[in-house]
Amino acid sequence: MAASVVLLLSACKKNEQGETAVPRPVRTVTVEPTTAGDTVTLTGHVEAQDSSNVAFRISGRMIERFVNVGDQVEPGQELARLDPQNELNALRASQAQLNAAQAALTQARSEFQRQRTLLAQGHTPRAQFEVAERALHTAQANVDAAEVQVRIDADRVSYTVLQADAAGSITARGAEPGEVVQAGQMIVTIARKDGRDAVFDVPAQVLRSAPSDPRIVVHLADDPSVTARGWVREIAPQADPVTRTFAVRIALTDVPPAMRLGATVNGQLRLEADQVIAIPASALTELDRKPAVWIVDPKTLSVSLRNIEAVSFSQASVTVAHGLQPGDIVVTAGIQALHPGQKVRLLEPST
Repeated sequence: MAASVVLLLSACKKNEQGETAVPRPVRTVTVEPTTAGDTVTLTGHVEAQDSSNVAFRISGRMIERFVNVGDQVEPGQELARLDPQNELNALRASQAQLNAAQAALTQARSEFQRQRTLLAQGHTPRAQFEVAERALHTAQANVDAAEVQVRIDADRVSYTVLQADAAGSITARGAEPGEVVQAGQMIVTIARKDGRDAVFDVPAQVLRSAPSDPRIVVHLADDPSVTARGWVREIAPQADPVTRTFAVRIALTDVPPAMRLGATVNGQLRLEADQVIAIPASALTELDRKPAVWIVDPKTLSVSLRNIEAVSFSQASVTVAHGLQPGDIVVTAGIQALHPGQKVRLLEPST
């Protein structure tokens, strides 16, 4: 009877000291970094790389507009006309002034030649010759000024015709025939056909995670088989005050005809692949109210708790930023009954 009591007390003492006769079986995983890179899909629309508002240089009443929204235009093609009557009258007046100035110049030149001849013969005073010389210079200046005015008025006549400066398509109109328009007022908008952009509103965190020279695949939202590739051409320096996103323009190459202006498109971007450490969520426990895991010493096969810093959680895994190194053995099953220094037996170790 006394021997039985001694054995029982001895067993209790061993349990209190945390020792076990048989190592506890546990499942483990060996830590190895993995490459993680997400694919982001954003929705945007197609715009022209260059779009210009075409306007008259002078004010007037528009009498004709030859194009409408959707029309294709070529360089030099007439788009609209102003009533040219006032400009034509000004041109006629300046031409008449030029004719009068040229007649006065002819008369002043003849008088100068006569006074020069008389001065050489001594039949006229020098003062009279100088008066004729000044009159000649004044007449020449008047002719020069009249010629400039004729060119100005001729240019104003040409400004009554609005022409396309590049090939493209009409995307908007700003005035109708019969309206009195001001100089610089938009008459039509031309989207040049030199190139196409896909415009997306991109969150700041995506911009931070994007590679330095990304290649984006763009496809139509209603027909994913219509695709084009592009590169980042422009990033807005300031975020939208409402959405807090940045407008990013993607220059498209080999744009298919079906990808028209204004079409809704989806763009896919592969973010930078980072080296991360992920462990099963079942390995997570707590130490000092902080996330921790059980680490197995490969030499002694004993366990110890170690705090970790986790960056993301899911039902299946935990992504660890700090606290683990490649090659660490982490207990993933059987953690509920472990205590520091306990001997364990590894079951089916995996990587």
